[in-house]
Amino acid sequence: MARMGHSSTKAAMVYLHAAKDRDQAIADALGEIVKEGLKLKEDEPTAEGKIN
Repeated sequence: MARMGHSSTKAAMVYLHAAKDRDQAIADALGEIVKEGLKLKEDEPTAEGKIN
């Protein structure tokens, strides 16, 4: 754990746990953004349905 720059194994484990939780929160938020983007894209008319 010293290679990670932490003074103790406990400090490294606390940091790793917090980072993992934050990574999951970021992934969840990005997933929601993508879902919304895909919904908007599905609502757009296709090339066949467009009127010029």
